[in-house]
Amino acid sequence: MDTKYDQLTGFHGHSCPGLAIGYRMAKAAMDFLLESSAKDEELVAIVENDACGVDAVQCLTGCTFGKGNLIFKDYGKQVYTFYSRNTRKGIRVAFKGDNIPDFARNSVQEFINWLLSADEKDVVELREVFVEEPEPAKIHRSVKCEICGESVMETRVMRIGERCACIPCAQKY
Repeated sequence: MDTKYDQLTGFHGHSCPGLAIGYRMAKAAMDFLLESSAKDEELVAIVENDACGVDAVQCLTGCTFGKGNLIFKDYGKQVYTFYSRNTRKGIRVAFKGDNIPDFARNSVQEFINWLLSADEKDVVELREVFVEEPEPAKIHRSVKCEICGESVMETRVMRIGERCACIPCAQKY
């Protein structure tokens, strides 16, 4: 097994098909874009699921929610789009689930082994796409919710009469 994949399993907690799929997808995108792990926001990942593979995306690409360069769209698809602010190139990577050979369907470990060793063209489909450059992450000040007293990003505050409230408190009233 690949040393980088071993590191991913340490981060994720175990080896599984979803992690292996995310690994192959992120690796293919990075190779296409000729990028290395993002130190800041020079690379953006748009993920269309919240499954195991997203952990591989975070580890390989350096795209995270905390840096604002990991964008989640809840479409339930094994598809990730990557955008390089350096080159202004975008690549959409989709898992080719219809290419799994019969022998790899017999066990989880066989499936993982196939995912990690198969030719890229058998595992993922790459399509260069135009990506409208996402805005860089913004830092917003925090204010206090006047109902629960917790800090909340000012752009997420809702008004209940004259009071500022966080979303959970506003939904209760």
